[in-house]
Amino acid sequence: MTETAHQGSSAGIPDETDVLIVGGGPAGSLLACLLARRGIRTVLVEKQTSLERSFRGETIAAPSVASLNALGFGPALRAHGFLETTAVTTIAEQRKVLRVDYSKFKGLPLPIDIPQPGLIRIFNEHTEGLADHVYLSGWSFGSLIEDGGTVRGAVLTRRGEKVAVRARLVIGADGRFSKVRKASGLVADVQPMARDFLSFLVPRPPSWGSEAQLVIEGDRHLVILPTFPDSLRIGHNLPKRGLGDLRAAGFDAFKRGIMSISPQLAPLVDEHLHTWDDTGFLEIFTAELEEWARDGLLLIGDASHTATPILGQGVNLAMQDAITIVPVIAASLAKGGQDKVVTKAELADFVAKRRAHKIHVTGFQRMQEAQLAVGDPRGIKLRSLRFRLLNNLPGKYRIFNKVINARHEIDPVDLAAARTAPKPVRTGAKALQEAGRD
Repeated sequence: MTETAHQGSSAGIPDETDVLIVGGGPAGSLLACLLARRGIRTVLVEKQTSLERSFRGETIAAPSVASLNALGFGPALRAHGFLETTAVTTIAEQRKVLRVDYSKFKGLPLPIDIPQPGLIRIFNEHTEGLADHVYLSGWSFGSLIEDGGTVRGAVLTRRGEKVAVRARLVIGADGRFSKVRKASGLVADVQPMARDFLSFLVPRPPSWGSEAQLVIEGDRHLVILPTFPDSLRIGHNLPKRGLGDLRAAGFDAFKRGIMSISPQLAPLVDEHLHTWDDTGFLEIFTAELEEWARDGLLLIGDASHTATPILGQGVNLAMQDAITIVPVIAASLAKGGQDKVVTKAELADFVAKRRAHKIHVTGFQRMQEAQLAVGDPRGIKLRSLRFRLLNNLPGKYRIFNKVINARHEIDPVDLAAARTAPKPVRTGAKALQEAGRD
């Protein structure tokens, strides 16, 4: 802790808490809600003052939808509105080669698309009014408070002001460029992928329906996702560090390239894409850590293991982290007094299981990326053949079920807490009306 940081009390910030969560994205906000429902004192820190900013990971996989329903968020999700994704079709060289119908996965709801601001707001509204929760918007993580190698809290900053908050556990849920991870000394193995991503939105025609598409043409591809309420979100690959060359060729050349990959999209792209300002760039890399935890500290979500956009797993992996860590934290905090921190040893089993699962997911993503990057004629023919064989394989849905629908347990205490939790004050249309006043 620096000498210029004062202890708590600024703008209602407590001197100390049980759990200090840095990062108010879906994982951090969900975790804060579940902990506060158990009566665990929680401070959630989010540097942004508004939720109205750009997000890309807005597809919630079927197991996550089931978990959110079981945890009591279903009515608020329905009040807000979302779009169910019914299937995904792979089109290679203008030919349909693989289709996965999500209704074939027994016992699971359909995946949904919901804007992340709406999802985060739902979590925050379910936490409002709980006595053991403090939400701090506009405050940033500054540094860790350490004592003899044990993390004891963090220094928060806002416009030159510094405040120290001591905690029994600091959780870094602050994303792929995590400042908590950097301050912790936990080393990430960052591996850039061969290609990056450029994304954009166009209006979704009523005739499009609610099926996603993966469209491949040689070593170029598009990911086309129906997006709530009425858009298509399109992701386009480009070579690593290739954005400059793409821009140099001109925006019209970029549009022609998109239209040549998907003639179905051509009229929409021609009418609704006008300048580079209509696009967003995302650098693609994975970051894997051998260790996610220290005594008094834990990383979750992208801060602990960064996935790629392939299969849209990032936000789902992060929420799984949040749901499954809650009983571990609760059990540790119940063992001792206020000076007792959650130890690395107590977190070890959680880290081992979650790390193994994320390595499996990113391994599959790398395999898929290698397939999409194939550009030679023989490789392209073999890729199409593999897709067609997989499409006709009797065990096709069993294979995909293991990859995209991995189940995660919910602790019975959290299920019970969901049934008795107070109803949120604002949901649905009222929350959307107030969005501009965040």
